[in-house]
Amino acid sequence: MKHSYLALVIASVLSGAVLVGCDKNEDAADEQAAQQQMPPAVVNVQTVTFDTVPQVETFSGRTTAYQTADVRPQVNGIIDEVLFREGSNVKKDQPLYRINTDNYSTSITSGQAAVAQAQANYQTAMANNANAKAELVSRQASLSQAQNDLRRLEGLIEIDAISKQQYDQAVTQVRTAQAAVESARASIGQTEAGIESSKAGIQTAKSGLNASTLDLNRTIVRAPIDGRSDRSTVTAGTLVSASQADPLVTISRLDPIYVDISQSSSELLKLRQQISAGKAQAGMNTVELVLEDGSVYPVRGELALSEAKVDESTGAVTLRAVFPNNSNILLPGMYVSARLTQSVITNAALVPQSAVMRSPKGDTEVYIVDANNKIQLRPVTIDGTYDGQWIVTDGLESGEKVVIIGGSKVKPDQEVVAKALENPNATPSKQGAPTAKTPQQAAKNMDKPADGKTAKQSPEAGAN
Repeated sequence: MKHSYLALVIASVLSGAVLVGCDKNEDAADEQAAQQQMPPAVVNVQTVTFDTVPQVETFSGRTTAYQTADVRPQVNGIIDEVLFREGSNVKKDQPLYRINTDNYSTSITSGQAAVAQAQANYQTAMANNANAKAELVSRQASLSQAQNDLRRLEGLIEIDAISKQQYDQAVTQVRTAQAAVESARASIGQTEAGIESSKAGIQTAKSGLNASTLDLNRTIVRAPIDGRSDRSTVTAGTLVSASQADPLVTISRLDPIYVDISQSSSELLKLRQQISAGKAQAGMNTVELVLEDGSVYPVRGELALSEAKVDESTGAVTLRAVFPNNSNILLPGMYVSARLTQSVITNAALVPQSAVMRSPKGDTEVYIVDANNKIQLRPVTIDGTYDGQWIVTDGLESGEKVVIIGGSKVKPDQEVVAKALENPNATPSKQGAPTAKTPQQAAKNMDKPADGKTAKQSPEAGAN
């Protein structure tokens, strides 16, 4: 009995297992049949077209004053008064400080007296010169008379009409008159030297007076440029020196204002190689500015210079742009983002970011729908973004259909139904209706504020 009962239980278990196995096989067959009866997956696609796309690069930058002047005193003294309001706008030559003038006023009085004395010395020298010239004329007349007398006596001495003594006296008178003439001429030379010396004395006295006047004028410290003043480092009663290192105040010209941009030398080299190879054209010199709060500065700037050297510590090249700043929105030291259209890619396709995937090896890929309505995987080359879309420079052909929506639910060689995506580049117009924004229109209007940004980050893995 026990053996019969055990055999009956084993038979029941085996029959149940056979029934369960049959049920599972039937479910799998039903599922496979249902899958074969399901319609193909629907994906949205965009037809590839090649356009001219502006390559807008975004850089970090910092604002710098257009001009900066450290104001220092040019004379020594005590500050009597501060003549401006700290932090205000000042004009060139506007008085900023007044230094005590007592010492410099005394110097001017002494200088004026020195000039008067020098001029008096000059007049005396002129008078002495005139007297010396008159004396010379008198001595020359005496010499002429003595010479005439000597010539008359020479005829008489030959016939012994006069004594030898009288003749010798006449010769002596001529020699005495000649000596007197030479002495008078020497006196004239001395008086003329006195005139030149007195002239030099006048110039020296006037130079001293001018220096004293200049020092007096410099007791009013003036603004060297137009601009915004910083805090004053001194107050009334402070002793200042012409040789001091610390400025009294710093003035910065803020309109216009510079923005210094840093770009890596490798990116700049790549850009120049693209332009040299004909893959891109040179862009515009206008620069768009994005402020720290995310707002766009209302006026575009102009690229002013590009340094001809690479910073060894950062490996970057500094670009400098100049911006109008009449409203003083921009202040020195602000961090900003600068958008610069450095080049224009002449043959590129724009695809939405949802179309681009990343392979396990890090390559960028897209799905396309071929002529047989089957999914194909295509590697592509990405060179930044424009207007929120990836810029594809290689890997696609004109007219191909790129999967934009639905790529996450398909796989290569799978048959699909492709539907065109209406106006993938559409942006809202002022009236609320969508309007297509083409790269050609953007390239023609690069001097206007651009909506697009260029991003060098990699596409996110996976498509929607």
